[in-house]
Amino acid sequence: MGCSTLEQLSAYIGECHRCALGDTRTTLVFGVGEPHARVMLVGEAPGKNEDLRGEPFVGAAGTFLDELLGVAGISRDQVYIANVLKCRPPGNRDPRPEEIERCTPFLREQVRIVSPEIIVTLGNFATRFVLKTDEPITRLRGALTTVGRFRVLPVYHPAAAIYDRSKRDVLIGDFGLLGRFLDGQVD
Repeated sequence: MGCSTLEQLSAYIGECHRCALGDTRTTLVFGVGEPHARVMLVGEAPGKNEDLRGEPFVGAAGTFLDELLGVAGISRDQVYIANVLKCRPPGNRDPRPEEIERCTPFLREQVRIVSPEIIVTLGNFATRFVLKTDEPITRLRGALTTVGRFRVLPVYHPAAAIYDRSKRDVLIGDFGLLGRFLDGQVD
């Protein structure tokens, strides 16, 4: 691809139909935020609200994500947010391997262009892709790790706390760790 800006990458992707999701989505959800952010958040795939608006994390999970960012001492306009998939899987089903394979070169390019200090992976699919692991998020969450030149912090997906209130406090703690990392209090 060799794009030097997010705008070039977005234009390159265009109205993507490289997999079947291009035929079922309403809007391609490229990503949004500060193009050279210290923090990049990577989710799984757009949901219904995101598919309609063309922006990641705009529903209830997005509202909670904004609160979590506040715990870390940052705001949405200071981060870059992207997903493993750029299109909503029908019925919010899990991403399929062939969809991930087609779409993740775009995520890799977004990471390269943004060049964040830390990548926060939200949920299983993002964590498995970024860390190249099959380990569940329950084992990996809340611990900073290094992948290449990036620090990675796997956390539960904010939507998980909407359905399971016990994960809410865990997420608040994990975003507190992110804030301490950004303040230089932890390596």
